[in-house]
Amino acid sequence: MVKNKKIKVGDRSVEALLFELSDKNLIVLRGSRGYIMCGYLNLKVAENFKDVAVKITGVSTIEGALGAVVHSCTSRARGLGIHKGQKITDVLGIIA
Repeated sequence: MVKNKKIKVGDRSVEALLFELSDKNLIVLRGSRGYIMCGYLNLKVAENFKDVAVKITGVSTIEGALGAVVHSCTSRARGLGIHKGQKITDVLGIIA
């Protein structure tokens, strides 16, 4: 099953996707400038593609993702001011 939710960020929005896979969930929050991904996805590949990508861990719901902090991120994300330990709610304003 796939769950899709729009999250308002000022006058913009971020699309939140949750894919139920076996006993775990894959979560992606996608804005126009970049995305936030759960630990299922590979940050090294995102770096190779020169994506603005942020990795979060230990979450299994969209709400949990919104309460998370940055675990790691690509160099392009760092170039936008995103850093390890930053609240995801702050990152949404950057990637929306």
